Amino acid sequence: MSGSSGRRVLTQTPLRLVPNIRRVIAMPFIPGEEMPGSVSRASSIIDRIMAMDDAEASSVLAHTRQRFAHRHRNLEATWSAHYRMAAASAGHNADADVDRALLIGAYFTRECALETAALFNPSIVVHPDQRTAGDGQLRVVLSLRAVGEGHISAIEFRTGVVDGAGALLLDAPGTSPTAGIHSPGPFRRSLFRAKLAERGCDGEDASLFLDHLAPRFNQGELESALVAVHRGRQPTPSTMHSVECIRWIADNNYTVAFSADTNIADRVLWPSGPAESHGMEDARFVRFVDDDGAVAYLATYTGFDRHHIASRRVSTTDFQTFVVSQLSGPYAENKGMALFPRKVSGRFVALSRWDRERSAVAVSDDGIEWAEATTLDSQLRPWQLVQVGNCGSPIETGDGWLVLTHGVGPMREYAMGAMLLDLDHPSRVIGTLSEPLLRATDDQRDGYVPNVVYSCGALVTGETLMLPYSYADSAVGVAVIDLPELLRRLTRSRL
Repeated sequence: MSGSSGRRVLTQTPLRLVPNIRRVIAMPFIPGEEMPGSVSRASSIIDRIMAMDDAEASSVLAHTRQRFAHRHRNLEATWSAHYRMAAASAGHNADADVDRALLIGAYFTRECALETAALFNPSIVVHPDQRTAGDGQLRVVLSLRAVGEGHISAIEFRTGVVDGAGALLLDAPGTSPTAGIHSPGPFRRSLFRAKLAERGCDGEDASLFLDHLAPRFNQGELESALVAVHRGRQPTPSTMHSVECIRWIADNNYTVAFSADTNIADRVLWPSGPAESHGMEDARFVRFVDDDGAVAYLATYTGFDRHHIASRRVSTTDFQTFVVSQLSGPYAENKGMALFPRKVSGRFVALSRWDRERSAVAVSDDGIEWAEATTLDSQLRPWQLVQVGNCGSPIETGDGWLVLTHGVGPMREYAMGAMLLDLDHPSRVIGTLSEPLLRATDDQRDGYVPNVVYSCGALVTGETLMLPYSYADSAVGVAVIDLPELLRRLTRSRL
């Protein structure tokens, strides 16, 4: 895009990031449970494995090691974990030695391809560790939405540097992706109260349960509260429904930890909670600085369970341990939330598209419950008449909050634009671009979803805005934006 001054605002670079079909992850496989409503066949399969003679079992285990061990990190540890899971699922008390347990675990493990369908919708943030950066370099982390087998979306990462000339250089991707170790919690009583109300489970049983809990609690305390509430009481349909809702909320709030000797590019956030069973979509990461100076990397993403969508949050300080939680409130519904990089007037702020068509600015006291929002008042141009939303978290500048946007026009063509919000009152729009910054070029139009360009977050380096973006929901390109020129055009258009 260039204007009457002749000065170009956006320039596309030759960098392209495309799906790699060789990236696979080892996941649990319980035959039968992959089909809705079907019965697990785990017990009979374990019986058949236990019935193998020792020579055959040893041969099969050796062959499986040879075929797969080089494709995964600590594969035998994964097999051991999947053996325990399968035995517990089947209620099976197999007296298996170490090798037989590994073989059972192998039968209950599958490879899932991470990127066979698409790799797209990137965001970019400053890497938390700059010790290996060279002179004039800035280390960065990209998040990506990867779509693979079953059209299930997961969150992947890449690392790289922005060099002294402003070019993005990506490190080689990891060769042994892993989903990390999942554990329940930590839990917030206020979130349970809000989610129970949303699910119509805020009756007497649920209230009694909440009364037994501290404002913050863990899995053990949750189980103790359930026992205390129901001790000596005859179960009723209402009681069972409340317990079901409580456990559903608990399953949707968890922590994922990765070994310190894994690379960030090997770490995959794979759908775990029931509310995201079919996808973790479009993570918008932002480096968030709290009022006390504490730094965390926060992201909102869309959880999809095949029937419903919901905005969710992930938090990390080091891209090694991630805390994943639900959000509550009417303005955390639908897709496309993006958190501001700091509080405004002591409150968390986020862009929201709660009505599915227009952007709004939502506020929250705790960053979890979003019950207030103001729809932004800006003119819809022809290229964004269908709907308009953000392309990542707002970027603070001296002229205002810079928001990269996406709009949908005729033939469901996506284009990217920009607007400027007031620093102190971000619900007030002070400038917009009348024409798009970026549209798919002819060689970017065709793919998984044609005619789409999209981003989940950009990064300022000096006077350049580094913009990773996806095209056709299939692959990733990188553009650089002349930040002073973009701001000049936005301030010139002040409303």
